[in-house]
Amino acid sequence: MRGFKFHFLFHKAKFDKGWAVTNYFKYIIALFGIASQNLKWTLIITFLYSVICYVIGYLWFKHGFTDIENEIQNLFNPFVKEMREKI
Repeated sequence: MRGFKFHFLFHKAKFDKGWAVTNYFKYIIALFGIASQNLKWTLIITFLYSVICYVIGYLWFKHGFTDIENEIQNLFNPFVKEMREKI
């Protein structure tokens, strides 16, 4: 039932979540690349950072942190507050 598009976007969501959680590390990598002028090591670090982003995103989804984030957002959403009061 779930096709290629679903799986592709689910993997993208995992990477994006890891990227969002570790957002500030990209600036450290950029500063390292600018300061050292070492393209080889900058690319290696960037590749490892990409893998780490995916792994963190995978763990984020696996351990239910996305559900907790959604519930926290629902606590401050006026529409959800109103619907919970009615139901």
